Amino acid sequence: MNALLHPEDTAEIFAPSPELSRRMLLGGSAGLVLALSLPGAASAADEPKYGADSQPGGAKDDPRLFVQLAPDGGITIICNRAEMGQGIRSSVAMIILDEMGADWNRLSIRQAEGDEARYGNQNTDGSRSIRHWLAPLRRCGAAMRMMLIQAASTRLGVPVGELEARDHKVVHARSGRSVAFADLAEDAAKLSVPPRDIVRLKDASALTMVGKDRVFAHDGRAMTTGTATYGIDATMPGMMFAAVARPPVLGSKVASFDATAARAVAGVIDIIELPAPAGPPLFQPLGGIAVVAKNSWAAMKGRDALKIEWAASPHDSYDSRAYRDLSLANARKPGQPVRNEGDVDAAFAKARKRVVAEYYLPHIAHATMEPPAAVVRCDGESCEALACVQDPSGTRDTLAAMLKLDKARVVVRQTFLGGGFGRKSKPDFVVEAAMLSRAMKGTPIKIVWSREDDVRHDYYHTVAVQRLEAAMDGDMPTGWIHRVVSPSIISIFADGIDREQGLETGLGLLSMPFAIPNVRIETGEALAHTRIGWFRSVANIPHAFAIQCFAAELAEAAGQDPKDYLLRLIGPDRLIDPRSIKDANYGEDPALYPIDTGRLRRVVEVAAKGVGWNDKRPKGWGYGIACHRSFVSYTACAFAVSVNDGQLTIHKADIAVDCGVQINPDRIRAQMEGSVMMGLSLALTGEISFAKGAVQQGSFDDYPVLRIDAAPRKLDVHLVGGGFDVPPSGVGEPGVPPVAPALCNAIHAATGRRIRVLPIGDQLTGPVQKL
Repeated sequence: MNALLHPEDTAEIFAPSPELSRRMLLGGSAGLVLALSLPGAASAADEPKYGADSQPGGAKDDPRLFVQLAPDGGITIICNRAEMGQGIRSSVAMIILDEMGADWNRLSIRQAEGDEARYGNQNTDGSRSIRHWLAPLRRCGAAMRMMLIQAASTRLGVPVGELEARDHKVVHARSGRSVAFADLAEDAAKLSVPPRDIVRLKDASALTMVGKDRVFAHDGRAMTTGTATYGIDATMPGMMFAAVARPPVLGSKVASFDATAARAVAGVIDIIELPAPAGPPLFQPLGGIAVVAKNSWAAMKGRDALKIEWAASPHDSYDSRAYRDLSLANARKPGQPVRNEGDVDAAFAKARKRVVAEYYLPHIAHATMEPPAAVVRCDGESCEALACVQDPSGTRDTLAAMLKLDKARVVVRQTFLGGGFGRKSKPDFVVEAAMLSRAMKGTPIKIVWSREDDVRHDYYHTVAVQRLEAAMDGDMPTGWIHRVVSPSIISIFADGIDREQGLETGLGLLSMPFAIPNVRIETGEALAHTRIGWFRSVANIPHAFAIQCFAAELAEAAGQDPKDYLLRLIGPDRLIDPRSIKDANYGEDPALYPIDTGRLRRVVEVAAKGVGWNDKRPKGWGYGIACHRSFVSYTACAFAVSVNDGQLTIHKADIAVDCGVQINPDRIRAQMEGSVMMGLSLALTGEISFAKGAVQQGSFDDYPVLRIDAAPRKLDVHLVGGGFDVPPSGVGEPGVPPVAPALCNAIHAATGRRIRVLPIGDQLTGPVQKL
């Protein structure tokens, strides 16, 4: 028997498909391909609850959706996840090709259009791509392999159990004969897809790509040679360009405007007023005045020439300093408990010592290297969009709803994304282009936001004030209070949301893993005055910053080593059922993804060893460490730094991650490296502030990203675990949260300066900010 097939794999399983008539034949040079329609979705009895099944559209595992095998042997994988630099297209292809036994060098990849009913959930966020799609994609590849083997069995006249698929062919070892995949494509296309319950995956030891420490980067050449198509590169025949003057304050409207000078700019075609949005922000454009022109330069010059009077907004008085003071006052009052264990009041009443600290993080902007960009044709009857969006199916839904079109008349094609970080999950910029195209009677309109447009009109990461208190009895805390005052993302969907919701408290707040008997976690009042949105790691960033800095402060209060004390706080290895602390567990099955403090401990130990925590330390160097569980992965970060005359040098950075089974180690390392750089950028300089309701920053001169001279001199990534015995978890986001607290803890060790207000900014040369 072939080791890759199950004894139950019989010829009957692979009888000619009654659905053959649904086969799609692509003629000409494309040749015959396997691209059939899907079987029915899961039955109503299979009520979605966890993982991919909890997401709109769920997951699909039919090879006819995702695999096209041409007569020349070329294999095309249809990717339904957004490629924004994380390498997901390569990882998706690896998984399918490895199960098939296909040749990586015969690979092409095509991006799926937005259609979650056909392709399953396409919203690339939440660090879910591998977590939700590993099993379906493996089944997809395995089913395809079984179909090819069945076709070869008929062709060679030998039992399927004597055949093996490898190196892009099916091999009969006993006779030495083989049939190339190319020669089996047509026969395989006539077969039914084997039912899920009989599909047999390869043993992990038989995989040649998945989990191997080789570089799989299908799009690397296109990205590095400038031939990849991003949203900013997208074109349509006959398109015109638009630049939009948007209200400087959320909720403001155009009171009046004079476009005389704008119309005089050579190349300007038309001036169009976009309506102010109604109700909560949602994914609606902000409104304003658009200048449509023959080229982008004329559009921008025309916008500059506009004279606009803006009406008053309810958010005109939004001021970051005043809001911080108000939030701090709220953080010092009792809040709304979201987790309450033991008898916290009694613990504090009996405490010999109380430690209190307050922390602040400002708004931050996504500032993707490629700003929002789209080209859209909409004539009122149909709509076609080409855009750098994270969620093409959600974009399609939004366009259909806002343009009042049948969804079947809306097509969204997805380009590469020059960074996403959550910004491009909001398709307001695509809707903006669609509205203008419709106003121009179907002329395709291209919009590329300027850097200033992007920085001043983002969906910002939330601002947060946090207060932590610990009741100390001896050297360890017996009571813990954590109060968070931070506006919610849900405020963009509904009015009156005045504090963090479950969406946010489930991000590293409720799951505080320390072995403390009495714990109370509360949320305080915080109304939003700007658009709040998802940002890479979302609320895990402020939560981890406060918790991990406070852990180091407790270690100092106890006179102990911060790393050893952190491990003492984590306590003995144990599995915590997320439901016991009301944690939604990122939508994952608690039985598969419990909170495992042993895994958290291990990443701490690995990062500490990597940075040389217990080695002899150079004079003047300070070491800091922090850890966090997010998106059901475990990460820890450690820094070795020095500060001389206010100049910070990061000598060494080590980040350890345990993300369960590791599909593409090279990309995991890249994600962790990028996370450290992004986390440092946010910690050192990331701040969006408001005055009179408007953003005060505009571009990389006053909202800088990390420069190369500020980067760590050495950065090592440590992959912990990795076997198929542990299910996959997130990679894209979990690296960010421990960076800022680890850095601030290291700076404190080097200088004695305890930084509780981010960004660090000039606090190494001037006074440390206090709340």
